[in-house]
Amino acid sequence: MATLLFIAALMAASYFIISEAADSKGSFQDNFDIMWSQEHFSTSPDGQIWYLSLDKETGCGFQTKQRYRFGWFSMKLKLVGGDSAGVVTAYYMCTENGAGPTRDELDIEFLGNRTGQPYLIQTNVYKNGTGGREMRHMLWFDPTEDFHSYSVLWNNHQIVFFVDSTPVRVFKNNGEANNFFPNEKPMYLFSSIWNADEWATRGGLEKTDWKKAPFVSSYKDFSVDGCQWEDPYPACVSTTTQNWWDQYSAWHLSDSQKMDYAWVQRNLVIYDYCKDYERYSTLPVECSLSPWE
Repeated sequence: MATLLFIAALMAASYFIISEAADSKGSFQDNFDIMWSQEHFSTSPDGQIWYLSLDKETGCGFQTKQRYRFGWFSMKLKLVGGDSAGVVTAYYMCTENGAGPTRDELDIEFLGNRTGQPYLIQTNVYKNGTGGREMRHMLWFDPTEDFHSYSVLWNNHQIVFFVDSTPVRVFKNNGEANNFFPNEKPMYLFSSIWNADEWATRGGLEKTDWKKAPFVSSYKDFSVDGCQWEDPYPACVSTTTQNWWDQYSAWHLSDSQKMDYAWVQRNLVIYDYCKDYERYSTLPVECSLSPWE
């Protein structure tokens, strides 16, 4: 653990300031709508921190008012502390409010734990309703003690999931028409907290302890720098290369990013669908694409 903390400090100290390239965008009401259960949403007195709570009756969720196609999307979260087994905090992008059969989706899910056990972060990518592209990582810090940034870089060349500016997953496009890389439909950004004790913690063996409710996740500092969608087709889609997030340097990992990414791959990956030969007798085609190029 000491080694993990030392490496994390090095990464935080040496990393380029990517988040400053994005714009912080006003209040919660300026950016988001509550999807359900308004009574389970609250804010700090100054309105800068937002809280979603889960009890035995229901959870809560919100979504952006706008849709985007490509860009940089970031939020700071502090996760449910203590015994959170069975609880999932989801932070994701999707083309619709619901699990429709043709949706595109970029998932980040935080899987609750028993007290003292590590939080896991699960990512997934859907195109036209098909997912099954899960990866799971340990985090190198306690995400319940303070706020940390969770971000997505999305352009036509790659999707990169970041934790505190460290790339933890790279999902590449092959430059051809395909059935795995979502690049055609605009997406909203969502977050929610909900009960998933049938699968979330140790495959469903650990159930939610409702005596510990309410479970509360906290949010602040939403920022976005992206192509905001306007029907029928926004002008920015054809000019995205004028933005830093769709220029050559954002199509590939930098040398320093590659070092951090290699460390994550060696130390923190719990599950990678591209290495699950029992699940896939023939690996999906995107598994052959190198994240290093």
